[in-house]
Amino acid sequence: MVFRQRNSQRFPIMDISPTEMKRAASAQPIQSSASSPPEPNGSEILVKCLQAENVKFLWGYPGGAVLYIYDALYKQETIEHVLVRHEQAAVHAADGYSRATGEVGVALVTSGPGVTNAVTGIATAYMDSIPMVIITGQVPTHAIGLDAFQECDTVGITRPIVKHNFLVKDVRDLALTLKKAFHIARTGRPGPVVVDIPKDVSMAKAPFYYPERVEMRSYNPVRKGHGGQIRKAVQLLLAAKRPYIYTGGGVVLGNASAELRELADLLGYPVTNTLMGLGAMPASDPKFLGMLGMHGTYEANMTMQNCDVLLAVGARFDDRVIGNPKHFASVERKIIHVDIDPSSISKRVRVDIPIVGDVKDVLQELIAQIREAPAKPDVPSISAWWKQINEWRKKDCLAFKNSTEVIKPQHVVQTLWELTKDSDAYITSDVGQHQMWAAQYYRFDQPRRWINSGGLGTMGVGLPYAMGIKLAKPDADVFCITGEGSIQMCIQELSTCLQYKTPVKIISLNNRYLGMVRQWQQIDYGGRYSHSYMDALPDFVKLAEAYGHVGLKVEKPSDVEGALREAIRLKDRTVFLDIRTDPTENVWPMVQAGKGISEMLLGSEDL
Repeated sequence: MVFRQRNSQRFPIMDISPTEMKRAASAQPIQSSASSPPEPNGSEILVKCLQAENVKFLWGYPGGAVLYIYDALYKQETIEHVLVRHEQAAVHAADGYSRATGEVGVALVTSGPGVTNAVTGIATAYMDSIPMVIITGQVPTHAIGLDAFQECDTVGITRPIVKHNFLVKDVRDLALTLKKAFHIARTGRPGPVVVDIPKDVSMAKAPFYYPERVEMRSYNPVRKGHGGQIRKAVQLLLAAKRPYIYTGGGVVLGNASAELRELADLLGYPVTNTLMGLGAMPASDPKFLGMLGMHGTYEANMTMQNCDVLLAVGARFDDRVIGNPKHFASVERKIIHVDIDPSSISKRVRVDIPIVGDVKDVLQELIAQIREAPAKPDVPSISAWWKQINEWRKKDCLAFKNSTEVIKPQHVVQTLWELTKDSDAYITSDVGQHQMWAAQYYRFDQPRRWINSGGLGTMGVGLPYAMGIKLAKPDADVFCITGEGSIQMCIQELSTCLQYKTPVKIISLNNRYLGMVRQWQQIDYGGRYSHSYMDALPDFVKLAEAYGHVGLKVEKPSDVEGALREAIRLKDRTVFLDIRTDPTENVWPMVQAGKGISEMLLGSEDL
């Protein structure tokens, strides 16, 4: 495919604003038939489908294969397109928007490298079950398979990292395909769906019809849990002497936080959340034991290992939660597992009562049956269980020694929480030590306020996530807790923040190391710090200022609160806080690879 540039003498460059250009284009006469309106082309059909789905924001980056689509976007005003600086950030921003709102996030990228740049974002959303539709451009249908310019096998490349994908070869199938894509993305266990649109399909014309609903014979996710299984679960829960409620991101994604809190209040049982489930149960509730797993609290992990009945809801017993499965299975317990996805049940841990269904519906039915049941929880046994849990709590495993000489990262997060706990604040993070400190020391009381990459552990998501959330929640304070390594993965999006006026606050816990790598190298590799030290860092203050934002360097513990207050005060500015933290600080507790969750290192004294 050859693109020819217009002769600059025949078509001189004029200093006209995009608004004026758009007004001029719309003023030109439109050819139409007196008998019937002209049929829309594939790109116009796509836009009409997005409008029918009430899509408000679209993150993307143009290229040759999607120029007809961008032309159609130019002619409408209901969808705001956000031009990112890298396709990976487009998918991350749409992902963050979805996590904060519960709506389907939408991204648009071109063919070839546009698709391959988007793969990390798609895989990130897939691992955390985020509902998304990613529209990708493709070379014309007649060129597919001929190694055309900017061609790649989008369906093949993305197949392992999507809930489903489509290649649309006929414009007449486009509207129904998009209806299916949104339906698949948001129902059952949510996930990203890719719709690959060849350029000739985007320009071909067809009648437009968008169905109100769609039925797919091969896709019918179960919503209601099996009544008999729920009755068994109720009997087991009410007979428990050492019960525990373990919940994951499925409770947040299923909008079932209210039901979880009602169940916990009704039974008086202890509750833990995974990294992805934080906020589903208020951190301020005495029944909440904190996050569990590799960097979970001592009391959460010990309760997990010593309970006799475990109710798992919207969680998948992954390796960062239960550690070594053999160790986990060494203590006998009865397990009830509620999940929308049958493939997640008994995948890593054998369960006794599987319940497949929407977590909100299942929890509502559980609550109703518990209220009607003649049996009640065993109060003496539950009291003794709480006495044991409170003994574990006395370890105070998240205590740290603060300093007046060097900034402790835990202190930064605690201070941020104190300053924002009564406001409408959203916290994103990248991946590493700072992510764990944010999860441990920021006490989330509401769901969808903690936005991070759990399953894939993707560095670079924090800033694009924050951009997506700020567009969705313009009146909220949005903070990105990051590190000097992660922030550089998508730092070019500072330009996007300026263009689209998304004033987020970036809190970089700068310890000059790839902190989590350094921690593992210290503990497991004899202190051999192989390529984990950053010895050529930019001046982040000047870099932020170069992008048109505010930069603040913080080097003294006494200046932390003042700098955070200043960032919050500057409501309409993106602020980059380069906070120089203790490079030797580690995340505790820690469960080493291959160990059980009760075999925790609680501090350097355990090394």
